[in-house]
Amino acid sequence: MKSTCEEIAQETLAQCLAGRPPEELPRALADDPQGDALFGTLVEGLADRFEPSLCDAYARLFSSAVARAAEGWDAASLLARYQRVRRVRPAAGDPRRVFVLSRVTLGADVAITSVLLAAAKLRFPRAEIVLAGPRKNFELFAGDPRIRHAEIAYLRGGLRQRLAVWDSLEKLLGDPDSVTIDPDSRLTQLGLLPVCPEDRHYLFESRAYGGDSSRALPELAAAWAAETFGVSRMKPWLALEGSPKPGGHTAVSLGVGDNPAKRLPDPFEEGLLRLLAAGGAPIVIDKGAGGEEAARAQRAVARSGARASFWEGSFAGFASIVAGATLYAGYDSAGQHVAAAAGVPVISVFAGFPALRMFERWRPVGGRCHVIRVDSPDIDATLARVREALLQLRG
Repeated sequence: MKSTCEEIAQETLAQCLAGRPPEELPRALADDPQGDALFGTLVEGLADRFEPSLCDAYARLFSSAVARAAEGWDAASLLARYQRVRRVRPAAGDPRRVFVLSRVTLGADVAITSVLLAAAKLRFPRAEIVLAGPRKNFELFAGDPRIRHAEIAYLRGGLRQRLAVWDSLEKLLGDPDSVTIDPDSRLTQLGLLPVCPEDRHYLFESRAYGGDSSRALPELAAAWAAETFGVSRMKPWLALEGSPKPGGHTAVSLGVGDNPAKRLPDPFEEGLLRLLAAGGAPIVIDKGAGGEEAARAQRAVARSGARASFWEGSFAGFASIVAGATLYAGYDSAGQHVAAAAGVPVISVFAGFPALRMFERWRPVGGRCHVIRVDSPDIDATLARVREALLQLRG
């Protein structure tokens, strides 16, 4: 019986986790136009462990797959270049332009990319700073006059579809008087694609940097920026167009980014809203991508009896709501990083992580961040911890 791509991806992941990665990426995964198993199961499964040896496995598997899909490159050359680019080294020179690549996911661009944008602004005060990536990501920094935008659309799908961005990146980053800062971007397939000369390519290999430490990604990005650019104490930040207006409200996101393991079963969400509503502040809930996520939020509001309104629009618009809130609450998602960057108190319910180090890396950081680690989906125990966090914040 022919195995499905999901089964092949699971088996390949298991081999890698056992320290026995295959010599090449299975062709069924490399040729699958959908890409859900390749990227959702295998690539994320490797990356989410934040294990340096799995970075090596990823690089070997994908260098061979990229070489098969693209003319003019062989696997050995791609892998050797990656090994050189991943090394932490001090930046030199005073380029006219600095490109910072988007991570594509919004939360990562707040938690990580913003730190590197801040470092670029400080290290290269005369350079033009360009964020390359989707428009919705740039909107989080559009209020900063030093940040320009280069539109790069990242197509979902299989490996060939995702490699379609390569030509656009090479043309954009080919400016000889420039450097490229790569925060482990999906645009470069986590630093593997040769999008510019390697001496101008600075890769923050977020999956390996920090080793066995328990530091969070914003802290590691700042440490890497200090080593690479000689600037210290960089932190996540936002520059939304227009100043957020304080509204005395609680901002909520119940989105889980297509990962149902991140949410707790019913009736947790209605219990969460009931606790938040007890403080008397109005609640604003992001409808996210709509569909089932929005319907689930509406059901939770109806069952909780909470006084709530809904935001249905751009993420930058919701980020403005979060930045003007007196409290943010939600699952592990982009909203928690926006709140932390804006100095808004956070209650983050963090569940569904495959390894403890993923929790340690992706937790929001800040003096007013209450991160509730959920090792098992115990609704009552988790609500009790939310109640305790609310008492601390309101007391």
